[in-house]
Amino acid sequence: MDGNGRWAQHRNLPRVMGHKRGVVSVRKTVEKAASLKIEVLSLYCFSTENWKRPQEEVKFLMDTFLESLFEERNRILGNNIRFKLIGDRTPLDPKLIKTAEDLETESSKNTGMWLVLAINYGGRDELIQAFKKIVLKGAKPEEIDVKTIDENLYTAGLPDPDLIIRTSGEMRLSNYMIWQSAYTELVFLKKFWPDFRERDLIKAIAFFSRRKRRFGDIGGN
Repeated sequence: MDGNGRWAQHRNLPRVMGHKRGVVSVRKTVEKAASLKIEVLSLYCFSTENWKRPQEEVKFLMDTFLESLFEERNRILGNNIRFKLIGDRTPLDPKLIKTAEDLETESSKNTGMWLVLAINYGGRDELIQAFKKIVLKGAKPEEIDVKTIDENLYTAGLPDPDLIIRTSGEMRLSNYMIWQSAYTELVFLKKFWPDFRERDLIKAIAFFSRRKRRFGDIGGN
């Protein structure tokens, strides 16, 4: 969900105003994805590198995450959505961790779309943590395969992403799900995240539906 800050700067507004507008895009995207019966919607909210940003902006983002979880709790539960937080929780505010974990528990019996928020998430860090878990479990080299790694990632139990959408015109993954996205289709949009709307999601899905996914094979007709 890239481009909040630049959206605001282009309008001579504080960067935090872009983040506020970005929340509106999140709500509309979640609602549309759920109505389309999408199995999993993952949102890259805050990377392990984002701590380098100005402290005031980081605090605003963390406060926004906590506030949004409180505000959206009833909507998530009422719409049969399952919630999951991925990333290293260690440096996060205990209030944010507890609120997220409570919502994970409360929504665990729901059967609808998974809503996955990646906060303090980094693909490389995820792999390092997974490898450490595997070593601590005493796995032998010959026992380690794709399934072993999958089972020790933050996303364990979730399918690999079929489609990744990146806004703001940047054309890179920025350390997002680098293991899981080996065969993911990619869509890059020039518009900033605060301008992302339901029609953009639908267009991206339409693009995906036209793709022939061969996963290394030559494919059929």
